[in-house]
Amino acid sequence: MLNYLMLLSLFGVSVCQQKKPNIVLILTDDQDVVLGGMTPMTSVQRFIGNEGVTFTNSYVTSPICCPSRASLLTGLYQHNHYTLDNSLRGGCYGTHWRQTLQNNTFATVLKEAGYATFYAGKYLNEYGAKDAGGPELVPPGWTEWHGLVGNSVYYNYTISNNGVPTASTDQYLTDVIRELGVSYIENQTEQQPFLMVLAPPAPHQPFTPAPRHEGTFSNVTAVRHPNFNVAAEDKHWLLRMPPSPLPASALPELDRVYRSRWESLLAVDEMVADVVGTLERQALLDNTYILFTSDNGYHVGQFSQMYDKRQPYESDIKVPLVMRGPGITRNSSRSQPVLNVDVAPTIIRLAGLDPPPHMDGRAIELVMDAGEDEVEEIEERYMLVEYHGEGRNGSVDEKCPWKYDGQQLAECYPQYDCKCQDSRNNTYACLRYFAPRVNMKYCEFNDKENFVEVYNLARDPYELTNSIDTLLPALKHWYSFVLARMRVCVGVESCDNPLIFD
Repeated sequence: MLNYLMLLSLFGVSVCQQKKPNIVLILTDDQDVVLGGMTPMTSVQRFIGNEGVTFTNSYVTSPICCPSRASLLTGLYQHNHYTLDNSLRGGCYGTHWRQTLQNNTFATVLKEAGYATFYAGKYLNEYGAKDAGGPELVPPGWTEWHGLVGNSVYYNYTISNNGVPTASTDQYLTDVIRELGVSYIENQTEQQPFLMVLAPPAPHQPFTPAPRHEGTFSNVTAVRHPNFNVAAEDKHWLLRMPPSPLPASALPELDRVYRSRWESLLAVDEMVADVVGTLERQALLDNTYILFTSDNGYHVGQFSQMYDKRQPYESDIKVPLVMRGPGITRNSSRSQPVLNVDVAPTIIRLAGLDPPPHMDGRAIELVMDAGEDEVEEIEERYMLVEYHGEGRNGSVDEKCPWKYDGQQLAECYPQYDCKCQDSRNNTYACLRYFAPRVNMKYCEFNDKENFVEVYNLARDPYELTNSIDTLLPALKHWYSFVLARMRVCVGVESCDNPLIFD
């Protein structure tokens, strides 16, 4: 126990508890923070944020579900876990994942250390596919498993209950996940620590609220920030495609999606309240860390897009992250930049263990060091965002005017005013760079234009002006050099120090 207490002390966490802590991770699907996605989460704020710490610069390494979840589970950047998109072909629950990577997640580490481990909800988009072993295959590291087969839905789904596929048509999935989680906690004691992951579908498309929440936000409209429905004249070619701006007839659909996303999150907020309440009734709350975050953000109308993710802008890559637990300063916030690759080493460190050095992320500093009259100064950090665009046959509707074969464009439908959501060469890598008084983004696109986008978010928080034409050549070379180093980094030592690794 001494080793565990010493580790927690070094980590900045109070060592008053004498037992290994329980850890609960709640992972939503496509929940933004930039567009007010946390506004409906009053219980999350009350029971986690007010009792812990809110991270105001929390990002994902890829703005799409499966690659991001792979990073969260393994602590690896996309170029190290090879999950490139949401398909089996693209590595989502593919052979390499099943045979190699899922044997080295935070769950396998904690289970080996004596933790009971529990999972309920969405795992990876292709989990349960026939060509990937079917729902009878339970991923290693989980002593109790309730994994959703396939992608997020709210009704008409199949759950693998410890390898036994169970279909449901009329039970609202978020409520089922809540019941499974609450029931599990009610059967826990202080004798064995546990790790729990709850992964509800909200607010993923089709944004279906529970019946009790329908119409709650009927008067809400999509947030109209300065980048809402503006022509993306200085951005990469996919965003420049017409219509730009979107016609007025498209805006009611954006408003509908926006409020439906909020309404679908209300059941998640209720789940959080019930989980915290059950932990308290079982006398487990004081020795439990709770983390709340999302796999990626979302855009609704920004830069004349419809609604989706997959882009390098803040709406898509910035996510909520709030945490509470023993030793974490109540009602605090930190502006230190963090990534979803940091979640795995953080969970492992909280369990009193050393994170494996092959992980690219680093354990998050959990305790506010600044006093009431001090201003926290952001430490320098280079962070990588990677995305590999998808082009799929049959996803360009024949009613749309684009004369492509479907290989380069994807998700072009009349209900989107034929505004395409993705393309094969919507492939890019971005350097997200923070330092004292510096907040920069540098992106290189793998397209025929070799397009580059640069934003000084300290001056341009809505990313309205691509400043590549005014960037000093030496500075452009510097950013490009650092980005190239980040794209090949392996392990925390090199990914945290891209300028010095061999």
